[in-house]
Amino acid sequence: MNLTQEYIEKITKIASFLTSRNEHIATAESCTGGLISSAFTHISGSSAWFWGAVVAYDNSIKQNVLGVSQEILQNFGAVSPQTIEKMLEGALNLFKTEWAVAVSGIAGPGGATCGKPVGTVFTGVLRKGETAQISHNLFSGNREEIRRQTTYKAIDMLLSYFLSIS
Repeated sequence: MNLTQEYIEKITKIASFLTSRNEHIATAESCTGGLISSAFTHISGSSAWFWGAVVAYDNSIKQNVLGVSQEILQNFGAVSPQTIEKMLEGALNLFKTEWAVAVSGIAGPGGATCGKPVGTVFTGVLRKGETAQISHNLFSGNREEIRRQTTYKAIDMLLSYFLSIS
């Protein structure tokens, strides 16, 4: 994915915020397959604030690595706010960071279910010790466009959160 100059600047602001506070972030990604962590590492010096990622594409990884329970996956599905919340918590615990970003969605062209069409994506941001901020999105376009929109949404949510506490 080629980042626009606008998003390079946004990530640079995220980097500045985290480094100024000596804080770190990790990602837990499903439908983006690592695009958010790739965007973060596009910035030179990202190792000072970005500690790692889990690409939890399969539910077994959501369960065994991030701690999403089988009950949550059965009752709400992998694409749900409940799953995102647990993915966020799992990333914080696994990487011992102050911040986490998580996404799970249906990028298409297949995978849609009743009530969850292609483009349904949940995006979340969590600061350790606080309540997760989770966004329910319905993106349009092809698979790559949905993945790009999801990545940009995660960056926008994170930057917005940072600006609200600065």
